[in-house]
Formats: sequence, C-alpha cells, structure tokens
Amino acid sequence: MTHRFAPAARRTALALAAASAAAHAAPTPTVLEPVVVTATRTEAAPFDLPASIDRIAGDALRAGRAQINISEGLAGVPGLLARDRQNYAQDVQISVRGFGARASFGIRGVRVYVDDIPATLPDGQGQITNVEIGTVGRVEVLRGPFSALYGNSSGGVISIYSETPTGPPRVDAGVSFGSDGLRRVAASASGKTGGFGYTLGASRFETDGYRQHSQTERRLGNARLSWKLGSDTQLTLIANRVELPEAQDPLGLTRAKWQADPRGVDPGALSFDTRKTMEQTQGGLVLEHGIDAANTLRVMVYRGHRTTLQFQSIPTATQINALHPGGVIDLARDYQGADVRWRWKGASTIFVAGLAADELREHRVGTQNFIGTTLGVQGALRRDETNRVSNADPYVQAQWLPTPAWLLSAGVRRSKVDFRSTDAYITKTNPDDSGAASYAANLPVMGVSYAVDEKLRVYATAGRGFETPTLNELAYRPSGGTGLNFALQASLSRSVEAGVKAKPWDGAELTLALFQTGTDHEIVTQTNLGGRATYQNAGATRRRGLEASGAFQLSSSLQAQLAATWLDARYRDGFLTCTATPCAAANQQVNADNRIPGIARTSLYGALTWQPGGGWRTGLEARALSKVYVNDLNNDAAPGYATLAAHAGYQFSVGPWDLGALLRVDNLAGRRYAGSVIVNDGNNRFFEPAPGRTWLASANASYRF
Repeated sequence: MTHRFAPAARRTALALAAASAAAHAAPTPTVLEPVVVTATRTEAAPFDLPASIDRIAGDALRAGRAQINISEGLAGVPGLLARDRQNYAQDVQISVRGFGARASFGIRGVRVYVDDIPATLPDGQGQITNVEIGTVGRVEVLRGPFSALYGNSSGGVISIYSETPTGPPRVDAGVSFGSDGLRRVAASASGKTGGFGYTLGASRFETDGYRQHSQTERRLGNARLSWKLGSDTQLTLIANRVELPEAQDPLGLTRAKWQADPRGVDPGALSFDTRKTMEQTQGGLVLEHGIDAANTLRVMVYRGHRTTLQFQSIPTATQINALHPGGVIDLARDYQGADVRWRWKGASTIFVAGLAADELREHRVGTQNFIGTTLGVQGALRRDETNRVSNADPYVQAQWLPTPAWLLSAGVRRSKVDFRSTDAYITKTNPDDSGAASYAANLPVMGVSYAVDEKLRVYATAGRGFETPTLNELAYRPSGGTGLNFALQASLSRSVEAGVKAKPWDGAELTLALFQTGTDHEIVTQTNLGGRATYQNAGATRRRGLEASGAFQLSSSLQAQLAATWLDARYRDGFLTCTATPCAAANQQVNADNRIPGIARTSLYGALTWQPGGGWRTGLEARALSKVYVNDLNNDAAPGYATLAAHAGYQFSVGPWDLGALLRVDNLAGRRYAGSVIVNDGNNRFFEPAPGRTWLASANASYRF
C-alpha cells in the first residue's frame, strides 16, 4: 500500500464514520423504500436472501455522472472492481472477487445479462458495450456461491434491466461536453398506455481520448416493448444495436514511458494503426404466463450477430513464419439461445426448474497487417476457421421457509459446454487443425439465513463453480503452432461465504460478508504480446476476503454510502510461465504464494449526496485502491491511489417540462495513476494511464405528456 493510499483511506473512513453517526442521531430520517431483486430467479428482498446481492436503481446509476460507461455507477458494490481503461477498443475491466481480472479485453469470468438476454456467450466471453445507460431501470449484482447457478464462468452475475414504464408518455434529451473532446448526445422516450408499455433510447458518444491514438465513436440504440396479453400473460420484446465505427487502441505503456508521458503511446500502435471496428445487433422475446395461482411459465428466446475487425501491432518479421495467423483478426459471430423456466409457489416453498441452451457460431479469419511496406492494412490470408460452442444446461432451485425466521435455499445446475473447430485454411505448411473439446460439471449450491430479529439477519452459503476457456483463450497456442489450444482445461472452484445484514435504525442498512474460494486448474495468461495472449492452467489458487457496505439516509435529501473490500488472492501451487513469445516450453518459475495479478488487495469507496426533489444538488465521491501486481512473477505493480470527485447541478420544473444542468470534476487533485493494467504483457507494457483532472458539463430536458 502506498504512502498516499493509507492516509486517504483513513480520511475517507473517518468521514463516513462521522456520516454514520450523524445518521444515527438524525431525529426524523426518511425510511429507505424496500427493493426487490430477481437475480436469484425468485422475487425477494435482498436483505432476506442468503447471498451477497446489491441493487442499483437507474436514477442512482445516472445521478451526477457522464452516463458513458456502466463502471461509473458500480463503485459502491463491494467485491466488484470496475475500471475504465481509457481504451474503448478493449471495453471496461470488470472483476468480481478477483474473477475476470486477467481479461485482456471484454469481460470474462463474470456473467452479464441485459434484460435477461445473455451478454456473455456460451464460452464465457462477454461484453457490456450494448448498455444504453439512459434507459437503465436497475442493475443487480450477485456475488458468491449462488452465482454458479448461472453456469459457466459465473464468478459473479451482473443483470441490467431497462426501465419499466409506469405512467404517461415522457421524452428526455441530454447533451454533454467534457475534457479531451468528450461529446455525448442522447434521447429517450417511455410510457404506458393500457396494456402496452415502451422504453426507447439512443445515444452517440465521441472522444478524442486522454492518450494519443485513443479517439473513439460509439452509437447505441435500445428498445423494450411489452404487451399485456390478458390478465396472466405478458410478452416483452427487446432489441438493441451498438456500433463502434472505429476505436483506436493506444496499447499499454512501460513503467518508464508511463512516468515520462502518461498521454503517450507505444510507437507500434502508430505504425500499425492499431484499432477496432465493431457492430452488434440482437433481439429477444420474453413470454411470462401465469398458469394458475401457483404455477408460472417463462420462455425467453434471443438471437444476435456481431462483427469485429481488429488491427494489432504484430511485427511483420514475426508474421513471415508460415504458421503465424497474421496481425489482423476478422470475426463474425452469430449467437442464439433460449431459457425455459417453470416456477411453482406454495405457502412456504418456491420451486424453480429450467433449461438454458445457448449456441455460438464464429467465423474467424486472420490476415497479415501489411501489404508490402504499407502497415496497418489487411494483407494476405493466414487463418480461416469456423468455431462452434454450445451448451444445454438443466437447473433446479428451491426455497423453503420452515419458520418465519429461517430461510433455506438450494439448487443445482448441470453445465456442459462443447467446442468444435473446423479449419478451412490448409496448405503444404499449414496442417488441418480441426478439433473438438467438451467440458462439464455439476454445480450444487446451498444456503441458509436466519432472522435474529426484523433488523438483523445472518447467513451462510456454499457452492461449486466452473469456468471453461473462452474461444479467445483457446485461439492461440503458446508454442506458436497453428490451431486451437485444446490442451487448456476448465477450472473448478469451491466457495463458502458467511455474512450479516443489519438495519440498525430506520434509514440505514449494513452488510458484512466473509468468503473464501479455492480453485483447481486456474486459467492464467502465459504470453501476452502485441495485444494477443495465450493461456495455460496453473494449478490451485485461493481467494479469501471481507466485504462491507453501508447505505445511510441522513435526511429526506441527504444520503451517504460506503463500500470496502479486502481480498487476498494467491497461487497455492508454483508453476512455470514464459518470458518470450512464441514459447516452446515454459521456463520461468512462479512461486507458490505469489499474488494473482490484476487484483487489488484493498479498495474503498465513499459518497455523500445532497439530492432534493428540485433546486440545487451536489455530491462528493472518494475512491481508493491499493497496489495491483501486473504479472505472475510479482516483480512490478501499479501503485495504489486515492481520488476525489465532485459534482453540482440544478434541477427545476416549468409546467410539463423538467430541466437541469450538471458540472462534474473527476480526480480533483490531479493524481497520476494507472487506471488499469494489462496482465503479463510480454513487452512490459503493463500500464494503462488514467486521466488527470477532467471536467464534464451536461444539460437535460424532459417533457411529460
């Protein structure tokens, strides 16, 4: 922990302790409205469940924020680390209790759902770029053993739901400007007429980027339409599209270059014009039918198409090897699936049974990233294959209340994931690399909670998890050979958790959770060079930690929030890793007891917000993070840091119009720090710098019909 981190953390904790004391002394606090979550597949108050689960309302997600990345509003969830990489070619980094920290791009190890449609493909690779924050109604974050009931790569579950319209039509519009050429325009509409409801939203975001060669444009559109088909049946249509016409990729920086010029870029990014282009369109239908007072049937189907074109900085000399797959990745992915679920609800029992089936078809093409002496263009074909991944997972869950004080929950899921690759690029020097692999596991979970009284509940839970390699992790062999790396095994984990949930006084809610997860065959990064990574299994690991959170309604307009995490994630077994690429044989010892890279040992978040119904509003946010090791050898780390952000705005109404403006400043002290790291980068380009002091100004208007 750095010298800067410790005093900042103490100041944050003391300030929030004072806020807590003030809340306790407040004579007439406003009682927090009860909330319901559905991430456990049964509607319940999160306070009652034997699981760590948080619910963030859409208004709270947006209040005082830029509404560009979902990571902006998730800092108050303990155990979850969401980091903006300042690189829209790679998406935000999200990890839950250390799962997902190794992801070189996108999200893995954590399952993501948007309006019940998986944003995580059956191989475990996910992305979150298709979320239009302006239309989000709530976000639910499930952590711990019960996440395993969602199958493969469920180190945690993030479920995002569009706003459910409840009143007359309303239209909203907003515009934002900020540092580094940030520009965002957005519009949305929602309403309910009879049995028909709709939520529509669209936005366009542009930035020149904090760093050189990080310019980005992103366009989003989302629609949620629902029809009431009789008293017991509802049909919901979800459709969304995201376009990334071009996102430049500045790559990481070495420590020396980061300290000398955090806005700089590696020369390879400029010479090869590293960048990504992406488009995705998907849609789904959800039918819910009440068969009778006790039985409900729910059917969800979805389909989507995603294309990605990525230019990497692989040197031309490396690509001369006839077996090399080239420096350009061209992907076309079609995916589809269904989840059929039946629920029976008795006087004290709820039983759920279902089948989730998903399928992915990927056409992967690799080409050289040069033609002659011209770099950063698509050249000769070097790879052409079709990959398929599928699963069909049955699951059952039960919840029983033997007495008003006791709640028992249990479930099991049978998860089986099949991979198959068909090679179409076969030459005299490049063999047929077609192949297949299957991974399977039974995932049982059991939990119990006990209400000591109406304001205090204790719980314990245990379960087994399962994580297969993704297609991207299988895509390359460390040796430099052709074909998928089917030598990779799935990792299996065992988790236990115990916790306390309390409502010590009206307007306050506290949680405390202690957990441990042991994993066998942990999948780790073996080589990572020029934006391309290979992976291996490293043996056993252990993650153990403590999470604490508090929400305090100090008055009708003043709220305080605190979240703290301590996480010790280590390798239990030593193993060999690589120091060069290609790697015919791993040759560098990683010692047992080394820390798993990409994971912070401690994190703190605190917020104090004044938000009345109208007029002036303001808020402060403090974040602190301890150092993060950047590689398995633990010989370098991104230093810890603490930052402070503030925002102020004004909101007022004129007839049917609601108007407002906001000014926000992040990193008030202008700290220099690495916002994220690239694990095990072979060129020691581990560091992705965060911006210094930045500002954002926005205005919004809403009209109620």
